[in-house]
Amino acid sequence: MALFQQLINVFPPDDVTTISAQEVSADEVGLSQKSVDKIWKSVRQLYATGLHPAISLCIRRHGKVVIDRAIGHARGNAPSDSPMVEKTLATPATLFNLFSASKVVTAMLVHLLDQKGSIHVDDYVAEYIPEFKHGKKRHISIRHILTHRAGIPNNPGHENPVEILTNRDAILELLCRSEPTSHPGRFLAYHAITGGFILGEIIQRVTGLDPRQFLEKEISTPLGFKNFNYGVSPKLVPEVAQHAYTGPPPAIPYRWLLERSLGVDIREAVRLSNDHRFLTSIIPSANIISTANETCRFFELLLREGELDGLRLFDKRTIRRAIAEQSYMEIDTTLALPVRYSMGFMLGGDYLSFYGFNSRHAFGHLGFTNVLAYADPDRDISVCLMNTGKPFVTPKLLAWLNIMRVIASQMPKIG
Repeated sequence: MALFQQLINVFPPDDVTTISAQEVSADEVGLSQKSVDKIWKSVRQLYATGLHPAISLCIRRHGKVVIDRAIGHARGNAPSDSPMVEKTLATPATLFNLFSASKVVTAMLVHLLDQKGSIHVDDYVAEYIPEFKHGKKRHISIRHILTHRAGIPNNPGHENPVEILTNRDAILELLCRSEPTSHPGRFLAYHAITGGFILGEIIQRVTGLDPRQFLEKEISTPLGFKNFNYGVSPKLVPEVAQHAYTGPPPAIPYRWLLERSLGVDIREAVRLSNDHRFLTSIIPSANIISTANETCRFFELLLREGELDGLRLFDKRTIRRAIAEQSYMEIDTTLALPVRYSMGFMLGGDYLSFYGFNSRHAFGHLGFTNVLAYADPDRDISVCLMNTGKPFVTPKLLAWLNIMRVIASQMPKIG
């Protein structure tokens, strides 16, 4: 507790904070300015730890933007950067990578296909990818993939990760040849990379569009998103906030768990995340790139059960099915943590939750390593917390958890 108190008493200078003109006054959404200030104070406390060179937070309440701010530098502010390197100030318009929070977007595209009658979530994967029908994998269903129970959690492309992950044919061949580590449906084991490629392949074979084109057609264009898709064009790569490894090296056995799921150690994963090939390709489970505001708006669409700004993109029952609980605080054998999953989302809880205390109905997803996007129907909020630091387990992460704790405490439940 003494360490935490020490952390929260340190503050960065105000001149590295930028605020969007979209913010409304606190009283318009039933809050006090003091509550908004407390939330932003918690973000400044996290920035003061040095774990994140840049942080961006967007919160909507009752559909209105109450916080849309950034702090720090998108480039030039990493621990390894020379003091002589030019710094680029982060703003609410800065592009960030959602990493694993991208899984939510891919999952919703799959749920949309089910809504359209093009697939059913309980169909076998091999019905759409015949070459996937190998050994025990013939019994893997789309639901198994969505709920991390397919038994294929390990990344098979560890020898040449970028070359494999950015090559649709190569990764598909490896996934089709690989053997499950367990019987499909038996164990909960987070699929960090693999599941997204399977779902992306189903999308492409059913629609004739790659996941990027399908997302643009069905969601990004109708909602008027400027940047909300898998990867960016080469000319936009310099506008994506640069990632940096921060914090101590992960200890055994977490180091092994990370390397098994990511295919490389965490430092190499951070380096590869800045590679232009990773940033411009389609990685369905790991590279939706957008602003915190647009990501928050996507979750606002889900919070409103599929309708936003007069446009209905999902049926209500599609959203309800997508966020319905599938795993109740079961130990995830990849993460070595108890997690509640739906078909595509990490769910909240009364006590143990990424989304603060008393957040049972919240749904969202964590991204490598401290990115977080979610909606909480009980508080009528949608939230996106973007950042560029890539720490693992360190006491300083108490300041990260504190942000969601403060949001939950300062955003009263409705009704």
